[in-house]
Amino acid sequence: MALPQEKPYTVEDIYALPDGRRAELIDGQIYDMTPPARLHQHIIMNLSATIYNYIKQKNGTCLVYPAPFAVFLNNDDYNYVEPDISVICDKSKLDERGCNGAPDWIIEIVSPSTQRIDYGVKLFKYRGANVREYWIVNPSTRTVTVYDFESGFGTRQYAFDDPVPVHIYDDLVIRMADLL
Repeated sequence: MALPQEKPYTVEDIYALPDGRRAELIDGQIYDMTPPARLHQHIIMNLSATIYNYIKQKNGTCLVYPAPFAVFLNNDDYNYVEPDISVICDKSKLDERGCNGAPDWIIEIVSPSTQRIDYGVKLFKYRGANVREYWIVNPSTRTVTVYDFESGFGTRQYAFDDPVPVHIYDDLVIRMADLL
């Protein structure tokens, strides 16, 4: 949920938050993050490992970063997100603070408190920042919504039992049910 504000917040405000408080900054508005549930973390761990192992097996150069990992989405002071999983293929975007610019592939694991943001605010923000592919994994509905912004494939929704093709890779298919 967004906090009321009098002025646009900046990345400096995010870094000034008390230790232990996690939040994201989208268009100068702070969104508090609640602690994730066990299933949420289980999915992040297994999905990150699957993607990492695929890239390693293919001798790929992309890097996988699970949250918390800072993404300065628009290279400005008003947007800072921590996607659940970020895949970055352009290493020039990386520095010690995180990723400066859009990752190639972002995955968010939906929780009841983030649903509106993941399906709305972040969807439009990621598309506008030129993220190539965006997945929303919803454990409650056992669905994966895939947004392929790059090739014009459009949007598709898959059940956890379905094989889900990864569009930034020609031969990677993930079945969420195998990761639970």
